[in-house]
Amino acid sequence: MTRSDLARRRARAGRMFIAPNLLAVAIFLVFPLAFSLYLSFQHWDLFGPSRFAGLANFRRLLTGDPLFVIAVRNSIVFTIGTLVPTVVISLAVAAALNRKIKGIGIFRTIAFLPLAVSGVVMAVVWQYIFDTNSGLFNTVLGWVGIDPVPWLVDPKWAMVSLCLVSVWKSIPFATVVLLAAMQGVPENLYEAAKIDGASALQRFFSITLPLIRGALSFVFVISIINAVQAFDQVYVLTGRHGGPESGTYVLGIMIFQNAFAFGDVSYASAIAWLIFVVLLVLTAAQLWFTRKDTAEQ
Repeated sequence: MTRSDLARRRARAGRMFIAPNLLAVAIFLVFPLAFSLYLSFQHWDLFGPSRFAGLANFRRLLTGDPLFVIAVRNSIVFTIGTLVPTVVISLAVAAALNRKIKGIGIFRTIAFLPLAVSGVVMAVVWQYIFDTNSGLFNTVLGWVGIDPVPWLVDPKWAMVSLCLVSVWKSIPFATVVLLAAMQGVPENLYEAAKIDGASALQRFFSITLPLIRGALSFVFVISIINAVQAFDQVYVLTGRHGGPESGTYVLGIMIFQNAFAFGDVSYASAIAWLIFVVLLVLTAAQLWFTRKDTAEQ
């Protein structure tokens, strides 16, 4: 057997090994994406035949649906309210865990525990914590003489509650990424800066942050994507109607409502693809600015 025959056999065996995975990707990823794109240009109510609609779904979305404006506004508020605390707290936690002190492994394990909890289970637990009458938060506030807070009843407090839960859920993943990046920073840079008299804060802002910029950019992008796509915690905490007075009516709830409550899957597909395009542009812009900044350095 020649080498070329052996190489062809190995290539054929490799294709056979990856064929099941490629088939699964085609069935469960590529086909649903392509079908949803097709539906976004149709009128279909899940029961009757579909009719071509062109850009009618997108036109209605951008010009004739006041709920879309509410969903976009709430999604922006939710994204900012989740992104900023997540990045700031994750940086602080990662810096605290990036120390060679006795027992630090225990604290790292505790910090990463939320990663092992299901999103729906976590939301159900937080629903009890936020309960106006007997929730943990209001019970503690009552001990110090503060009146109960309508966490999930008042529209403003409902969004605050949602951001708190999302931040609690997002911090462990962001911390893992940032901590891994911090551990890759050469120790001799810190030692040289310490010899030059730089304080801990100066070393953090002058050495750590510039060298983990790539990981920080990744956390930004992933946090924005997760916030815009949020659905499970919103649905469990505030219901499928977007909370009190639509205070937490975000884009994920809008897609679910149109697809499964109103049966307008074509319109829901148009919303999903519009979100995809916006996120794609934001991600590309973020990566472009990051690479440009890195190249200039």
